[in-house]
Amino acid sequence: MPKIKEFEKGHQYFRSVKFKKNEERFKKLVEEGQSPKALFIGCSDSRVMPNMITNTGPGDLFIVRNIGNFVPPFSPDEDFHATAAAIEYAVTHLEVSDIIVCGHSDCGAIKECFKPHEPTEESIHTIKWLQLGIPARDMARHSLPDKSIEEQRDFAERVDEEKLFLHGWHYNLASAEILYFDETELDFKPLGEKS
Repeated sequence: MPKIKEFEKGHQYFRSVKFKKNEERFKKLVEEGQSPKALFIGCSDSRVMPNMITNTGPGDLFIVRNIGNFVPPFSPDEDFHATAAAIEYAVTHLEVSDIIVCGHSDCGAIKECFKPHEPTEESIHTIKWLQLGIPARDMARHSLPDKSIEEQRDFAERVDEEKLFLHGWHYNLASAEILYFDETELDFKPLGEKS
C-alpha cells in the first residue's frame, strides 16, 4: 500500500476518534483563536514530535520546524524570512513569554555541518541553509579542541533576554529525555530538575 494511503487512514481515524473526543477544545480554538503558551523552534526531523515530547495539545505550542532548528540572523530587508516571521508573529501578535529552541541527538543537519560540501543543483538550498550552523560548529571546535567530533556536535549555548525567556533544550531520541541548558552552571540538566 502506498504511504499516502496510510496517511489517509490515519486522517480518518483522527476525525472519527481523536477529533470527536476533543471536539469542544477544537471548537473553542476556532471561536477564540489561538493563545499558545510558547514558541517551539525544532528540527524538521520526523523522529522529533514537539507535541508528543511535551505532552501538549492543540493550541498549546506555536511551532516552527526547519532543518537543524536554525534561527537565521536578523536581516531587515524585504526578502522572505520564514523563521524570523514566525518568531515576530509569536512574540508581537501572540505574545508568547517563552521561546524553546530544541535540538536533538543524532541530528543529520548538525552532522553535515562538520563535513565539507560542494553545492549541486539538487542541494543548493540545503547547503546554503547548513551555513547557518557554521558559527556554532566553529565555536564548538574552538571550545572543545581536544574532544571528539561527536562531543563537539553536542556543544550548545543559551542566551536569556529580559521578559521574553529563551530556553535551550536537547532531546535524546534513544532515551526520550529532554535536557535544558542551565545558564548559571553552564551545563545541560534533565528537564524538570529546577528548570
